[in-house]
Amino acid sequence: MAAMASLTRRTLLKTGGGLILAVAADGAVSVASAQDAAPTSGAAWIRIEPSGTIRILFPSTEMGQGSSTALPLILAEEMDANWEDVVVEQLDADDRRFGNPAFGNLLYTAGSSGVYGYFDALRQAGANARALLIDIAAERLAVDPSELTTTPSLVVHGASDRQIPYGTLAQGDVPVTRAAPAPLKPRSAFRLIGGDVPRRDIPGKSTGTEIYAIDVRLPGMLYAMVQRAPVEGETVSAMETGAAEAVPGLVQVVPLPDGVAVVAETIWAAQQARDLLDITWTETSAARSWDDETTLADYAAAAEDLGADAAIWRAAGDAAAAIDGAEQTVAATYLSDYAYHAQIEPMAVVARVDADGAEVWAGTQTQTWTSRTVQDVLDLPPEQVRLHMMSMGGSFGRRTARMQEYVRDALLCAQATGQPVKVTWTREDDLRHGSFRPAAAQHMRAGLDGEGRLLGWQHRVGTPSVIAHFNPTRWAQVEPQDVISMLGSEGRFYAIDDFAAEHVMTERRARVIPWRGIGASYTAFAAEAFMDELAEAAGRDPFDYRMDLVADDPRAVALLERVRAMAAWDRPRQDTALGLSFAGYGDSRAAGVAEVALDRESGRITVPRFWAAVDAGLIVSPVNARSQIEGGIVFGVSSALLERVTIRGGEVQQENFYDYEILRADALPEIEIDLADMDAPPAPVGEAGTPMVAAAVANGFHALTGVRLRHMPFTPERVLAALA
Repeated sequence: MAAMASLTRRTLLKTGGGLILAVAADGAVSVASAQDAAPTSGAAWIRIEPSGTIRILFPSTEMGQGSSTALPLILAEEMDANWEDVVVEQLDADDRRFGNPAFGNLLYTAGSSGVYGYFDALRQAGANARALLIDIAAERLAVDPSELTTTPSLVVHGASDRQIPYGTLAQGDVPVTRAAPAPLKPRSAFRLIGGDVPRRDIPGKSTGTEIYAIDVRLPGMLYAMVQRAPVEGETVSAMETGAAEAVPGLVQVVPLPDGVAVVAETIWAAQQARDLLDITWTETSAARSWDDETTLADYAAAAEDLGADAAIWRAAGDAAAAIDGAEQTVAATYLSDYAYHAQIEPMAVVARVDADGAEVWAGTQTQTWTSRTVQDVLDLPPEQVRLHMMSMGGSFGRRTARMQEYVRDALLCAQATGQPVKVTWTREDDLRHGSFRPAAAQHMRAGLDGEGRLLGWQHRVGTPSVIAHFNPTRWAQVEPQDVISMLGSEGRFYAIDDFAAEHVMTERRARVIPWRGIGASYTAFAAEAFMDELAEAAGRDPFDYRMDLVADDPRAVALLERVRAMAAWDRPRQDTALGLSFAGYGDSRAAGVAEVALDRESGRITVPRFWAAVDAGLIVSPVNARSQIEGGIVFGVSSALLERVTIRGGEVQQENFYDYEILRADALPEIEIDLADMDAPPAPVGEAGTPMVAAAVANGFHALTGVRLRHMPFTPERVLAALA
């Protein structure tokens, strides 16, 4: 321990107002006084105040997933901080020292990557901070560091029954650096990780005191509403503003690249004036030919054309040869419509442009791309961008884009008026001008031997590249591997020797962006519904058929056995039936069983109960993990049964929740979740609940009716047509 705690003891820092502790990539800790600038090397994760308050930086963004508690808690665990002493502080800058390792150190919150991406870095930062505090205490007590231990926020010398609070250690002479990484706690010593620590964001949300971008108000602030082109690619051809200018409180009409903003003294004046604009739009965009029904037909034709070019997502052996040489071949095509994020808070942002640059209050999933948007729009250097990252009222991928149009619009309006401006989207704006989960057609092929054993598997996904549209910078680095479009098609948990997952890149015919579960929200639907079709072709029970394919994976076997018992799979039902799906997200595995009921007159499917057994490695917060999985299951049921965006002539047809249905409270299933207790690295939780759902519902419907549903969502009209 003494060797690990190599200190530059001759270099001491006199502090009175606390310490800032920064951890470098090699694990070394550097120290600065809280009155001075932060250390120049390493990431300044921790500030310890003389009062005992411990301020821990939160590098991600909060959109309801609970990471503003989970990530600081990981550091506090290794630091042995009393959680009641911890204050969480949001990172408001594009400071790559705090970047997510899962995204190459970009500040980016997506893909359920927060916990697993930051887990090791935060643990090491906390462990090194604890070791440094022990070293300081050893100096003060004139003992060897090996004689000291910690309890929450205290360093303890057991032999003399002396203890020093962390806040006291942050005062006086302290070493400037600690050179070597400290050892991490064993899992058996965890106090916070794995416990049900209350989330820090819940009280504010429960009492209405949480501040979102839509709530921000500044002195002299104006309000803007934007009239956007109804079809992508169109611009203003002519405009009459006389009626709008007569609205009391109107300040300015500001032209935008794809529309017009009306800036006024109140949001109501801005909305009234916007609605009085008389705009003639150009009619030259190729997007005017977009139609979702034609789009899906074209995507299906492309996926079914085995000679069409495709990017290999994952391949093993020779799938085509194995299928062509099999005694029995099974094929089916699955379709899924565009889907809207339906986050509770529409787009909103406040911007101020002044002599010092630009200041933005925004709920986004990325400090990096929000900062870049400001820089690109106003041609500013990074040091002239001031961010205030706000909590989001949901997002689910909506606020991830490389160029954030709502931020751009607020900046242009603030620049034009010389005053701070809030841009707010109505629900109608958010839906008609939103970006969506892509439509997709998936052609599945498999070959079976004479006993029904699976010999070859081919999964062809006809959908555009999502990354190419919402983040061209990233696409230039990863092309042709599009994880947003293809995740979930890799069949990673099944033992299939001859396998191919292929991306048939189709033409984009809508604005597309990540959606909860990304590609797995539809690829798992096709893969797991098709797996049931193979089980039927083989004359096997769906559970038994899958068990053969995961026989060498004890974690998968355990999940399937657990969910089978939870759902009482073998018990006969009356008027309902069960459907199975085994999917996952990243390294997470999730086995789900849906109980399905049907009103045969209306064609409306309901899901009274859903059981899920989930293995996501080490769970940092079990109560929050359950909430996230439950939310993902509700997302999945809603998407499977109801959610559909239609496009005609390039225009989105839906306007609000009256014509874009989401699952209502009275239709929520009873959900039972079993979380595996695994001594394994953390895996994604927030999106693990969604991918398994649609196939479980479709498979349950087949068990109930003998009819297959291959087009998601399973609307009453489609159900009645299938039954006919």
